Amino acid sequence: MPERTETESRKLLRRLRDTLAEAGAGQERLDRITHLIADSMRTEVCSIYLFRDAETLELCATEGLNPEAVHQTRLKLGEGLVGRVARSATPVNTGNAPQERGFRYMPETGEEIYSSFLGVPIQRLGERLGVLVVQSREARQFSDDEVYGLEVVAMVLAEMTELGAFVGEGEALAAPHQHPVLFRGLTGQEGAAEGHVWLHEPRVVVTNLVADDPTAEIERLRNAVNKLRVSVDDMLSRAAGAEKDQMEILQTYRMFAHSRGWMRRMEEDISRGLSAEAAVEKEQSLARNRMQQAPDAYLRDRLHDLDDLSNRLLRILTGQGRNTGAEMPANPVLVARNIGPGDLLDYGRSLRGIVLEEGSVGSHAAIVARALAIPLVIHAERITTEALNGDHILVDGDNGVVHLRPEDTVAAAFRDKIAMQAKAQERYASLRQLPAQAKCGTTIGLHMNAGLMADLPSLEGSGAEGVGLFRTELQFLVRNQVPKRGELAALYARVLDAANGRRVVFRTLDIGSDKVLPYMKPQDEPNPAMGWRAIRLGLDKPGVMRMQLQALIRAANGRPLTVMFPFVAQFEEFTKARDHTLHALEAEARLGHAVPEKVEIGAMLETPSLAFAPRQFFEMADFISIGGNDLKQFFFAADRENERVRRRYDTLNVSFLSLIEQIVRRCDDAGTPLSFCGEDAGRPIEALCIAAMGVRTLSMRPASIGPVKHLIRRTNLTEARSVIDVARNSGAQSVRPAVMEWLTTQG
Repeated sequence: MPERTETESRKLLRRLRDTLAEAGAGQERLDRITHLIADSMRTEVCSIYLFRDAETLELCATEGLNPEAVHQTRLKLGEGLVGRVARSATPVNTGNAPQERGFRYMPETGEEIYSSFLGVPIQRLGERLGVLVVQSREARQFSDDEVYGLEVVAMVLAEMTELGAFVGEGEALAAPHQHPVLFRGLTGQEGAAEGHVWLHEPRVVVTNLVADDPTAEIERLRNAVNKLRVSVDDMLSRAAGAEKDQMEILQTYRMFAHSRGWMRRMEEDISRGLSAEAAVEKEQSLARNRMQQAPDAYLRDRLHDLDDLSNRLLRILTGQGRNTGAEMPANPVLVARNIGPGDLLDYGRSLRGIVLEEGSVGSHAAIVARALAIPLVIHAERITTEALNGDHILVDGDNGVVHLRPEDTVAAAFRDKIAMQAKAQERYASLRQLPAQAKCGTTIGLHMNAGLMADLPSLEGSGAEGVGLFRTELQFLVRNQVPKRGELAALYARVLDAANGRRVVFRTLDIGSDKVLPYMKPQDEPNPAMGWRAIRLGLDKPGVMRMQLQALIRAANGRPLTVMFPFVAQFEEFTKARDHTLHALEAEARLGHAVPEKVEIGAMLETPSLAFAPRQFFEMADFISIGGNDLKQFFFAADRENERVRRRYDTLNVSFLSLIEQIVRRCDDAGTPLSFCGEDAGRPIEALCIAAMGVRTLSMRPASIGPVKHLIRRTNLTEARSVIDVARNSGAQSVRPAVMEWLTTQG
């Protein structure tokens, strides 16, 4: 078979464009497409397989195979040559398909007479939609030109037909961006919200995928790339004198912008019939696919740079800037691939909810969302390609679910849920001034977590007795350089002023793991949650620790000061951090600055090792706070970012409660105050059981104080402890069923 010329490639794309523009039901259009491709490629067979779900491919249209197999033949991801293409997102090209590794014979299709096989992924910006296949009787491999041409056709199909919306059974293709879509992600911050989509960075919409004049398109591309290069050079000029790490990143950025290979590939795409925009998007899609598969974190970052450059180039070509001129809708729900803490803080409390394609439960965005009490769902895959500004959206942060363009019945049920939550909050408001005193007479101190000045008004509104945890890292995360000591001292002073005499526990800088400062060189650690972070980083960089301690002492200006060190794993780390604090106090006194009338120095117990520390540790610490989130993940060896394992282990597991019991006993023996801080402190059932085990202070997000207080005031902690002990002695894995049954009997 002779090689297809560039003119034939453009001819096929034009015919495809015209076919897709014709009216007709979805199945009819797919059938026409397969006939057109087979005819143009001079093959006997052309088939389109689309994902029915995340793991299953379905034959949705064919020219040449048995038509009765359409919507009947299905393959699992990785099964057969088609499944192999879908899993790897790379072409399979063979002249002897039955002898190829992984070949699966499907008798219902009648494909056994075809030897040659070429399959390419149908994908859009890294989102895999299906597989496009051509086959012929002649035993030969397809040429590089044919492989390339079929990849271009697959890309145009993905862009122009919204294949991801196609459902089997021969239904029509749904009109893009009109049908309801359900996204299942992960909970980043609990709560429910209804509103309208506001895209942080609206996707560039490419409408002219096929071009008739390649010379003019190549000229447009070159002009746009020249503008891009000038803008990157300007960034480098403005950053002159910046730190070495920042300059290295920008130099890499510049290298990509001036890459001859990148330019050559895009010009080749145009010569085969694509528009300049489509050529850029094709390269971007390949980069995203490589990015998803790259095991090396450095390589993923570099591919992300190329992805960002492609976006910039597309905006130059289309004239679609980040500011599209659209007005922010009423009740905005932010939708983005990801977002930094600074950008999120700029939006502030104007947002009703946040939905991200990426992110993590401990990410910067999640920390800020919790501080602002905004419902957040993360890992909502593909939502930025589906959502449009102004779309109706429901965010269920409790269950990690998002409804885009919901049906009326779903929206009505969701509003009922929000109304019930509002009614419950009104009931809790009446308890604001009352103590969290159980029926047995035991009183539990309820404190709130904070990280922003905007949190402090919640001290009054929630009924919190103080701030059990003030996260100091947010002020470092939202800046592009290390904050000055005076700036921090002024902020901490305002926090103490707003607390109006209530105790505020300042947790020193807890960075590292997934909280990486923009001006700190990233550490490529295989397991960052257990790596160079928190107190480990602080002790290795004593200048930063000293600066923060000085800022805290000056902010107190003679008032009581409470400092807590995070992620302490052994006694020696605490003694060193405590010595740093005492030396800072002595230095400030020598300088004539007012020192706090009382200083408490405590530790967060987040590693199981610290529960077994020498008695001297418990005697030396002025207080201890159990960091429940980290302690739980390390105790069960279950990464709290990993959905497959994090829900497998229950806080009310008897082993974990036994650890809590041991910590309570050791603190009681040493006379050291103990608190529990973390998500579980704000969950009423868990909070009740933790209090029943002997913890007398809990710290949580402000919105949780009412529900926790409500339950504690209605129960007897002594009886709850008896129920827990009976369940533990019975050999049960978790005390949850027994506690829930007991609470039911209590009404």
